[in-house]
Amino acid sequence: CNAISFEYWFKTAKVLNPKLLLLTREELMRHEAAGITTEAFPKVVRLGGVDCRATYLHEPGDAKDGLTVEVPLFALNQVQDERCEWLVPGMLQAKIQALLKSLPQRPRSRLVPLPESAAKLAAVLLEPVAFGGGPLVDALLKLCRDATGVEIKRTDFKLEMLAPHMFMALRVVDEHGRQLGAGRDIGALKAELGKQARGAFQALAALKLPASLANSHASNPSSAASHLASAALSPHSAHAAANTTRAVAQQGAMAAANTGANQQFTEKNGNVSIAASYTATKIEANTWQADARYTSWTFGELPELLEITRGAGGQKQTLIGFPALIDHGDAVSIEVFDEPDVAAAKHRAGLRRLCALQIKDALKYLEKNIPDLQKMAVAYMPLGSNEELRKQIIDVAIDRAFLADTLPSDADAFKRRIEEGRGRLTLIANEIARLAAGILLEYAAAARKIKDAKAQPEAAQDAAAQLARLMPKQFLANTPWLQLAHFARYLKAITARFEKIRADPARDAQRMAELRPQEQRFLRLLAERKGQMDARLLELRWLLEELRVSFFAQELRTPQPVSIKRLDKVWQQISH
Repeated sequence: CNAISFEYWFKTAKVLNPKLLLLTREELMRHEAAGITTEAFPKVVRLGGVDCRATYLHEPGDAKDGLTVEVPLFALNQVQDERCEWLVPGMLQAKIQALLKSLPQRPRSRLVPLPESAAKLAAVLLEPVAFGGGPLVDALLKLCRDATGVEIKRTDFKLEMLAPHMFMALRVVDEHGRQLGAGRDIGALKAELGKQARGAFQALAALKLPASLANSHASNPSSAASHLASAALSPHSAHAAANTTRAVAQQGAMAAANTGANQQFTEKNGNVSIAASYTATKIEANTWQADARYTSWTFGELPELLEITRGAGGQKQTLIGFPALIDHGDAVSIEVFDEPDVAAAKHRAGLRRLCALQIKDALKYLEKNIPDLQKMAVAYMPLGSNEELRKQIIDVAIDRAFLADTLPSDADAFKRRIEEGRGRLTLIANEIARLAAGILLEYAAAARKIKDAKAQPEAAQDAAAQLARLMPKQFLANTPWLQLAHFARYLKAITARFEKIRADPARDAQRMAELRPQEQRFLRLLAERKGQMDARLLELRWLLEELRVSFFAQELRTPQPVSIKRLDKVWQQISH
């Protein structure tokens, strides 16, 4: 209780045990912190091709609780949501345990005790070949199915039940380190700052390339780059870009490494360089420059991928850029984008403009001779103007006449495409106009039926929502060509529905009650995927329209059998 009595006791005690009051390193350690290593909790996390500073905070309730990663603005659009789901190795087991806890009772009971199951699953997912590969929930889903033998759906994992620190927080900063935005919702950050991020990326990429490039040869064409050209840029397939170009982005560096003709240019300050990957067997003199405008293909071969490198040696960081032709109305320019799907959409519009500039006389004739344009314009009036309809018909005609196959990547291929398509342009435009006229005729009839259905407000509201989904202003340009052929039948089914509803309103209400959960499920999934359509979602989208035909106008027939059971089967495939 005081120093004197302590010293008296210690004189005797230390004779018996000289190390009595000496503490070992093991006794001084916090055992619960034994796993806190730089491997488990790294100081940098690689996002979007850039090493980003990571900080950690244990303060429940604080906005920065958990992991916060500082992302430079120019790299924001290349940050993949899937990578962020995995956090860092040291946090993975806790997140897996939280996800297991969110499962329904039956599969969860097969995994108790949850801490042990989480540890086993984490050990598998922490392997270098697994960690960060695709969505975390998908990887965990497969392992849980194998472990339990129970059919678990993706939606059985309730992400909303997870604590905020189970999601990576991003802090977006400018070149001076000033914060521009922060949060755990990556989609929201990209929506808020994506345009700014694209500008920062393009400023980084807009280095002054030499006025010409020497002739070179490439022995190994890049499969990733050709994939982008052939799949992501296929006619009326903006949705395909979202699926195919993710792979292109991931393979970009590999594509550049495998390409024989890989020219490197370095900015004077030595901090930034650009590597252009060419995929043709021969590269002619290339004269494309930043800010230049072109009215014909005079810029040589356009590389599909660019490596944008910052720093050097161990600090070297690489971003993948996607060049695209940009439509300026009277000319095109070349810009580099950080998002492949954005580049794909811009490039198609730019190519369409470049085609149009080569066939001005043919287009002047078309603009004046689209059959029944004035008649169509009356039906189209609730959606847009006469000129907007004319532009859509001509744009789709150019796409189908000149850009239906793998897109040209050099002047010779472009010239051949123009020569081949010129002769069929008018016939194609007339075919598109006839199809549009039929669709708009049925659209006007369906709109009248909905307007007159005052006695059936619920059915009218449901059909009006369907009509809005089918017929936005750009319905001709934004709908896959093969699907447009079914639009008149879908619209006739709306008209037929309201011709029958008075005779049996209860049947209509029953069908609507069966249909609504299916459509709501589809719209929720589409929102979760931020509007990105893959092949399965597209199949589901049009199956829902066919189901409406089957429910409300069976006499119009469907091209294939369709039912709630068939939709459930597609849903099961999507959840897998």
